[in-house]
Amino acid sequence: VQLQASGGGLVQAGGSLRLSCAASGRTFSNYGMYWFRQAPGKEREFVGAINSYGGSKYYADSVKGRFSIERDNVKNTVWLQMDSLKPEDTAVYYCAAARIYGVGVQVTPEHWGQGTQVTVSS
Repeated sequence: VQLQASGGGLVQAGGSLRLSCAASGRTFSNYGMYWFRQAPGKEREFVGAINSYGGSKYYADSVKGRFSIERDNVKNTVWLQMDSLKPEDTAVYYCAAARIYGVGVQVTPEHWGQGTQVTVSS
């Protein structure tokens, strides 16, 4: 599966952005979908994930209650809705796909999108 992330940009603190990740291929519904982010000088970190049919989701503590993930297996798309953004949310955001999914299970996805920049100004 090939992934294309979009929707990043510059937003003020407290604002919202919605990232999209479009997948190609007929096997999208077989994959758990993940969002990661990487800020300058920092390691890549997990943001959130959704299982293959959308019935299970989990988030990093740093974004819980502010970010939400949805997917549409007909449109082959997953979204990351980001509300109440903070300057520390500034990062390149990546969507990724993995056949393995489990709440709290550390996964290294097999497929990655190219990343989209999110910048939150104070």
